[in-house]
Amino acid sequence: MLTVASDIDVLARFGRALADPIRCRILLALRQDAAYPSDLADALAVSRTRLSNHLACLRDCGLVVTVPDGRRTRYELADERLGQALDHLLTAVVAVESDKTCHDAATEGCC
Repeated sequence: MLTVASDIDVLARFGRALADPIRCRILLALRQDAAYPSDLADALAVSRTRLSNHLACLRDCGLVVTVPDGRRTRYELADERLGQALDHLLTAVVAVESDKTCHDAATEGCC
Protein backbone atom coordinates (compact mmCIF):
# COMPACT_ATOMS: atom_id res chain seq x y z
CA MET A 1 0.00 0.00 0.00
CA LEU A 2 1.37 3.40 -0.99
CA THR A 3 1.28 6.23 1.53
CA VAL A 4 2.30 9.87 1.40
CA ALA A 5 5.54 10.52 3.25
CA SER A 6 5.89 13.38 5.71
CA ASP A 7 8.03 16.39 4.80
CA ILE A 8 10.84 15.24 7.06
CA ASP A 9 10.72 11.69 5.69
CA VAL A 10 10.88 13.01 2.11
CA LEU A 11 13.97 15.09 2.89
CA ALA A 12 15.63 12.23 4.77
CA ARG A 13 15.03 9.84 1.88
CA PHE A 14 16.34 12.36 -0.64
CA GLY A 15 19.39 12.99 1.54
CA ARG A 16 20.08 9.26 1.87
CA ALA A 17 19.91 8.87 -1.89
CA LEU A 18 22.25 11.80 -2.49
CA ALA A 19 24.73 10.57 0.13
CA ASP A 20 26.39 8.22 -2.36
CA PRO A 21 28.13 9.43 -5.55
CA ILE A 22 26.90 6.48 -7.62
CA ARG A 23 23.29 7.10 -6.60
CA CYS A 24 23.78 10.78 -7.50
CA ARG A 25 25.05 9.75 -10.92
CA ILE A 26 22.07 7.42 -11.41
CA LEU A 27 19.60 10.17 -10.48
CA LEU A 28 21.33 12.65 -12.78
CA ALA A 29 21.20 10.14 -15.65
CA LEU A 30 17.52 9.38 -15.02
CA ARG A 31 16.65 13.07 -14.91
CA GLN A 32 17.58 13.11 -18.59
CA ASP A 33 15.56 10.04 -19.57
CA ALA A 34 14.40 6.62 -18.39
CA ALA A 35 16.96 3.84 -18.81
CA TYR A 36 17.52 0.11 -18.60
CA PRO A 37 19.88 -1.16 -15.88
CA SER A 38 22.37 -2.62 -18.36
CA ASP A 39 22.59 0.71 -20.19
CA LEU A 40 23.00 2.59 -16.91
CA ALA A 41 25.76 0.23 -15.78
CA ASP A 42 27.64 0.77 -19.03
CA ALA A 43 27.14 4.54 -19.04
CA LEU A 44 28.25 4.89 -15.41
CA ALA A 45 31.05 2.30 -15.69
CA VAL A 46 29.89 0.28 -12.67
CA SER A 47 29.16 -3.41 -12.37
CA ARG A 48 25.58 -4.53 -12.86
CA THR A 49 25.55 -6.00 -9.36
CA ARG A 50 26.66 -2.74 -7.81
CA LEU A 51 24.18 -0.78 -9.91
CA SER A 52 21.39 -3.16 -8.90
CA ASN A 53 22.10 -2.52 -5.22
CA HIS A 54 21.97 1.23 -5.74
CA LEU A 55 18.77 1.02 -7.79
CA ALA A 56 17.21 -1.02 -4.96
CA CYS A 57 18.15 1.74 -2.51
CA LEU A 58 16.65 4.40 -4.77
CA ARG A 59 13.47 2.32 -5.15
CA ASP A 60 13.26 1.87 -1.37
CA CYS A 61 13.68 5.63 -0.96
CA GLY A 62 10.77 6.11 -3.36
CA LEU A 63 12.79 8.14 -5.85
CA VAL A 64 12.76 5.75 -8.81
CA VAL A 65 10.20 3.32 -10.15
CA THR A 66 10.35 0.36 -12.47
CA VAL A 67 8.35 0.24 -15.68
CA PRO A 68 7.88 -3.16 -17.36
CA ASP A 69 8.83 -3.01 -21.03
CA GLY A 70 8.30 -6.39 -22.62
CA ARG A 71 10.84 -8.75 -21.09
CA ARG A 72 12.92 -5.88 -19.74
CA THR A 73 12.47 -3.39 -16.93
CA ARG A 74 13.13 0.29 -17.38
CA TYR A 75 13.87 2.73 -14.54
CA GLU A 76 12.68 6.30 -14.30
CA LEU A 77 12.29 8.98 -11.67
CA ALA A 78 9.19 8.41 -9.57
CA ASP A 79 8.08 12.00 -10.20
CA GLU A 80 9.30 14.39 -12.89
CA ARG A 81 9.60 17.10 -10.23
CA LEU A 82 12.54 15.16 -8.75
CA GLY A 83 14.50 16.05 -11.89
CA GLN A 84 13.58 19.69 -11.39
CA ALA A 85 14.64 19.46 -7.74
CA LEU A 86 18.01 18.07 -8.82
CA ASP A 87 18.40 20.93 -11.29
CA HIS A 88 17.69 23.43 -8.52
CA LEU A 89 20.15 21.73 -6.17
CA LEU A 90 22.84 21.83 -8.85
CA THR A 91 22.41 25.57 -9.28
CA ALA A 92 22.24 26.34 -5.57
CA VAL A 93 25.24 28.11 -4.13
CA VAL A 94 26.84 26.14 -1.32
CA ALA A 95 29.38 28.08 0.72
CA VAL A 96 32.10 25.69 1.86
CA GLU A 97 35.51 26.40 3.32
CA SER A 98 37.90 24.18 1.38
CA ASP A 99 39.84 23.07 4.46
CA LYS A 100 36.77 22.20 6.57
CA THR A 101 34.26 19.38 6.71
CA CYS A 102 31.04 19.11 8.67
CA HIS A 103 31.56 18.98 12.41
CA ASP A 104 30.14 15.45 12.72
CA ALA A 105 31.76 14.05 9.56
CA ALA A 106 33.88 11.44 11.35
CA THR A 107 31.11 10.06 13.53
CA GLU A 108 27.94 10.73 11.54
CA GLY A 109 29.14 10.15 7.98
CA CYS A 110 28.37 13.74 7.04
CA CYS A 111 30.08 15.54 4.13
